Formats: sequence, structure tokens, C-alpha cells
Amino acid sequence: MPVVAVAMPGNGQLADALAACLGLERGAATVRRFPDGESYVRIESPVDGRGTLIVCTLDRPDDKLVPLFLLAAALREAGATSVGLVAPYLAYMRQDRRFQPGETVSARHVGAWLSQCADWLVTVDPHLHRITDLSQVCSVPSGVVHASPSVAQWIRAHVREPLLIGPDEESAQWVGAVAQHAAAPFIVLSKTRRGDRDVEVSLPDVGRWRSHTPVLVDDIVSTARTMIETVGHLRRAGLAAPVCVAVHAVFAQTAFEDLRSAGAGDIVSCDTIRHPSNRIRLAPAIAASVRALLPA
Repeated sequence: MPVVAVAMPGNGQLADALAACLGLERGAATVRRFPDGESYVRIESPVDGRGTLIVCTLDRPDDKLVPLFLLAAALREAGATSVGLVAPYLAYMRQDRRFQPGETVSARHVGAWLSQCADWLVTVDPHLHRITDLSQVCSVPSGVVHASPSVAQWIRAHVREPLLIGPDEESAQWVGAVAQHAAAPFIVLSKTRRGDRDVEVSLPDVGRWRSHTPVLVDDIVSTARTMIETVGHLRRAGLAAPVCVAVHAVFAQTAFEDLRSAGAGDIVSCDTIRHPSNRIRLAPAIAASVRALLPA
């Protein structure tokens, strides 16, 4: 029997796409809150003796983790033989070391919680910097989808003479991979962060690139302060309004509007988090990774 795909609220579009790509059956579930803020979940499709997967991207994770854990438990209690998790954006991965005494390494704890509720996990470009592999925080089999081929394909189709720019050293792996797929030049800037919204970016000599269209590429755009600072430097250097590309469009509070007001040209993102900037579809790439982990 086909594996049953169940979507957490807001994830139905991706669940539908995966079901179409993989021949899954779409299952139904109710996930809501009681008036006191506690979560209520109910499986409404038969899953007894069948493999299942939950589709739930984990932006704004504190509102999603408890109902996700309860939904996974409900599937098992209803007789599901396995529960997989498709989480295109995997939260808490940036908190991957103890920066100040008394802090906890949140990435390891969240990874352990997810490993307890799911038998396997698929995500897109998790922010692994000091943690080098997802297996260091998740004990279940996992698949990592790389967005760079899809981002490069979009750039090739929509940007004339692109110059790819990584806004900081941590973005080097992302922008380098996209540049390779797009057969385009790239540079990486250096960044000094003094706080969540206090960022300074240094810009190398870009005079030789004035005929190119700058394309800022980063994996996660949250406050957008790094991109905003970089946009200002590029405009002052006489370059065209840059195209800004995010793999994960977190865009906290007014970040999207702030980036647009700073002088960005087009703002484009992958669809790992629902946002009006979504124009790069990753369902086929995610489906390929899910296929490798589905129960036989």
C-alpha cells in the first residue's frame, strides 16, 4: 500500500507535490489549538500497517514542535509502521556551539528530539557550520537536499551576466556551489557581527564587475541585516541593484520590506518556507531524497 503523507498546517502544497511525484496517498489530520494554547491533533485517515510521513517546515519552530511531536505520536498510536519527517527548513541548526558560559547547544537537543519522533528525516541545506554533518545531531537516517542546482538554474534563466556574491565567509559554501552550477564568477565578502542587528560588511574592489548583475546568495535570511549592509556597499560602489536570493526565506518581522527599501532589486527565494518571494521550486529535488528513504 502507498505511504501516507500528512501535512502540518501550511504545508499542504508541498505534501501534494510530493504525493504526485512519489505516488503517495494524501492523508488528513486535524491540528489546532485549544483556547488555552495547548495543541490538539487527530489523524483522520487510516494508517494502520502503513508507512507515513509528515511534511512540516520548521520556521517559527516553537509554535510547531509540540504539535509535530503529538502528530507523530498519534500516527504511531493509529498503527503506522513508520513515521518520516520532511522538514525543508530545519530550525536551531545555527545554535551549534556554546558561545557564552551557561548556554546550551540547541542544535544537538532539537536534533535528538526529532530523532525520537521520526524514523527518518529529509531537509534542505541545513545550516551546518561547526557541525559538519547532520548525523552529528540526528541519530536517524537523513537526506540533505542541496538547493544550489535549482538556484543556479533560476539565475541562468533570469539574470544577465551574473556576478554571484556571498555576503560573509559562512556563505562561501553556498555561493561557491551555485556559481559552479551557473558557470558564473563569484566573490565572498567579510562580515563582523556585533549583535543580531549590528553587522558590518567589507567589500573588495568590484570595479572590474561593473558590467555584471550582482546576485547576493545566502542560505538563511532572517533579519536581513547582512544583505542590507551588502546592498548599500554595492550601490555605493556603482553596481546595479542586486538580485537577492535566499534558500530559506525566514524574513523576521519587517526584514523583507527593509531589504527592499535598502535598494535591492529582485528578491527571490526557494519554497522551503512559504513567502511571497518564493519562485524556486524544490519539490522534485526533495522527492528524490525522500524516495531513497521510503520504506520498501
